[in-house]
Amino acid sequence: MIIGGAEDKLRKRTILKEFVAAAGGSEARIAVIPTASSIGDEVVELYDALFRRLGAAEVRACRPESRDEAADPDLVQVLDEATGVFMTGGNQLKLSAIICGTPIGDAVVRAHRRGAVVGGTSAGASIQSSHMVAFGVGGATPKQRMTQVAAGLGLLGTTVIDQHFDQRNRYGRLLMIVAQSPQLLGIGVDEDTCATVTVEDEHEVLRVSGRGAVTILDPARLVTNAYDAKRSTPLLASGVVLHVLPTGTSYDLTTRALLPHTFESSAEDAAELAEAQADLRLMAQDIAAGDAGPAVLRRRLARKRRARKTEPPDGPTDPATDRQDGDSR
Repeated sequence: MIIGGAEDKLRKRTILKEFVAAAGGSEARIAVIPTASSIGDEVVELYDALFRRLGAAEVRACRPESRDEAADPDLVQVLDEATGVFMTGGNQLKLSAIICGTPIGDAVVRAHRRGAVVGGTSAGASIQSSHMVAFGVGGATPKQRMTQVAAGLGLLGTTVIDQHFDQRNRYGRLLMIVAQSPQLLGIGVDEDTCATVTVEDEHEVLRVSGRGAVTILDPARLVTNAYDAKRSTPLLASGVVLHVLPTGTSYDLTTRALLPHTFESSAEDAAELAEAQADLRLMAQDIAAGDAGPAVLRRRLARKRRARKTEPPDGPTDPATDRQDGDSR
């Protein structure tokens, strides 16, 4: 689960709920890796409270602060026993420098391979790709040397992931990376947005949820001058295929193709839509009959809504009776 940062922690908490559910729900054992954060203890307390409130059975910290500590067998055991691993935001180069190529990093990869859900937000998102943005500036135009790349954990092969993508205008730096390394697929994830990748029929399928979008840059047919551009000059990047994927859409990372999609609404949204449709039908009938003015219609709809809220869930009123009551004055 690749989260673009600033995921909702106060209201619906949709993405965090999805993570806990994927980790096993009430049986979830979650390991939090806050190494990227400068406030490790506080961020662990935050996610501990959130995950437990969302139903997780256990939340444990795994916070190596050096490569030596990343070889601690007790910390490795925390990851080996986890059904979910969550990496927080912060300094992504610090995260990469401390855990990649260590027993802790190997344990994260091992957890992924055995079927545990691995999630990360911001820096914890970037490190999941084979290549990761270490640091760099924003901007819409790709320019030579505008960013640096480090090795990631490689949970997604031949990819590079960037986060806070639209909010911090990181189009240019992701374009620069794929222009210099066109074998990589560029993935940019907006804030409060998640790209969930699962394996289905031997294909890696990316599905989008959350408020924003996931931007994918496919440079397979790229034409560029990145190999001889000087200093910080703008780069030629022609032929890059752009995909902007809002919530509900899916993309096959194996074949690099958009998948057919259907948009699903929640039960709450469906109920609100059904209520609105019923109100519109009633209003249309009354207008056609010509027996009520706007003020009467508003009062009638208000009574209808109050009646629906107090009505037993498995005991709807008879439409004929309901209609008769609504027509009385």
